[in-house]
Amino acid sequence: MTHLHVSDDYDEVLERITDIDPVLRHEADKSEALGRLTGEATEALLSTGVFRIGIPHELGGYEFSPTQTIETIARISYADASAGWAFMAVQMVTGTTAAYLGDEAVRELYPEPATGRHVLIAGQGTRLGQAVRVDGGYRISGQWAFASGIAMATHIHTAAFCAETGQALIFTFPKDQAELIDNWDVLGLRATGSIDYTCQDLFVPATHAFEISTMDTRHGGAVYRMGLANMAGVCHTGWALGVGRRLLDELKALVAKKTGTPGATVDTAEFHAEYARAEALLRAARAWAMEVWADNEATLDGGGLLSTGQETLTRLMLNNVTWSVQAVGQAVHKWAGTAAIRRGELQRFLRDLDTGTQHVTSGPVVLQNCGRSLAGLAPDARWVFLELKENSG
Repeated sequence: MTHLHVSDDYDEVLERITDIDPVLRHEADKSEALGRLTGEATEALLSTGVFRIGIPHELGGYEFSPTQTIETIARISYADASAGWAFMAVQMVTGTTAAYLGDEAVRELYPEPATGRHVLIAGQGTRLGQAVRVDGGYRISGQWAFASGIAMATHIHTAAFCAETGQALIFTFPKDQAELIDNWDVLGLRATGSIDYTCQDLFVPATHAFEISTMDTRHGGAVYRMGLANMAGVCHTGWALGVGRRLLDELKALVAKKTGTPGATVDTAEFHAEYARAEALLRAARAWAMEVWADNEATLDGGGLLSTGQETLTRLMLNNVTWSVQAVGQAVHKWAGTAAIRRGELQRFLRDLDTGTQHVTSGPVVLQNCGRSLAGLAPDARWVFLELKENSG
C-alpha cells in the first residue's frame, strides 16, 4: 500500500472518547495516588477500541493518519494528562510493532484481525541495552527507564545495541519475562507508571526484532514509512496541544469565579493582554503543527519518504509546540494565583506539563541539530532516529 490511510472510523472513535471523558476526569486523582491508571480508567480506554488507532488496518486496526492521531491524543490528554501520556505511549509501540515485524511474530501478537484482538505493548527505545546474537535470535541485557503505561501492557518493547552487527534493535517480548522496578517517584505524570525494568541474558527470537531506525514496513500503509522518531513526534504533539487547551480552559473557568470581586487581578488590563497572548501562542503552535503535518501527509500519500528538511521542521515544530504550551502553563500559573498551588486539577495539570517537557524529543540537543540543519551547516546530514548524522556515503 503506497497511499496514506485516512480512517473512516475517526469520528466514531472521538465520540467514544467523549463518552468516557467523565470517567477519566473522575479517576485522575485516584490514578495519581495509585501511580498508574486505575482499573476503571483503563477499562474505559479499552472499551473505546482506541488502542487500535496505530495498528495497521489489514491487522484489524484503524490506522489513523497523523492528524487524526494528534486530535485523538489531544482529546484524551484534555481529560487527564497522565492518561493521555500513558495511552499515547502504549498505542504507538503497539501499532508500530505490528508494522515492522514479520508475519510469524504478527500472527502471535495480533492473532485476530477480524475482532481486533491484540497485545498491548509498552517500553522505550531511547536508551540502549546490550544484545548478543545467538542461534535463532539474541540475548539481551540492561536496565531501561520510562516504561509509560506498562501496567496496562502484556508485552515490552525495548532497545538494545548489538556490537557484532553494529545495529540498534527493538525487541518485543512478554512483560512477565522482565523484572519491573517500582521507582516512579516524580513531580508530575505520576499516573503514567513510567517505571524502570530490567532483563539479564534474556533470549528474544530474531522474528521479534527490528532495526530501530527502520522505515521498511511489513504491514500497513504509508504512515509507518515515517519511522519511530516521527511517530513519536505525532504523539507528543497531540499530548501538548490537549494539555495546553485544558489549562487555558481551566483558567477561563477560574476567571469567571474571580471577576468582579474586590481587588481581582483578572479584571486588570494586564491580565486581559496576557490571556490573549497565551491564547495566540497556543493557537499559533497548533496551526503550525497542522501545517507541517499536512505537508508530511501529502508526501506520504504520494508514495515518498519525508525529506531531511521535512524531518527537521517536524522536530522543530514539536519543540515549538512543547515550549509554547509550557509558556501557556506559566501564564496560567501566574494568573491563577493560589488556586494553582492547591491540590486539584489545575495543580495536577501544571505538574504534568512540567514533567512532560523533559522528554528527549523536545530536548536541547534536538533543537540544536534543527538549527544546524536549517542554517545550512549540515547539507549532507540526515536524521537517524533522534540524531542528525552526516551522510557517510
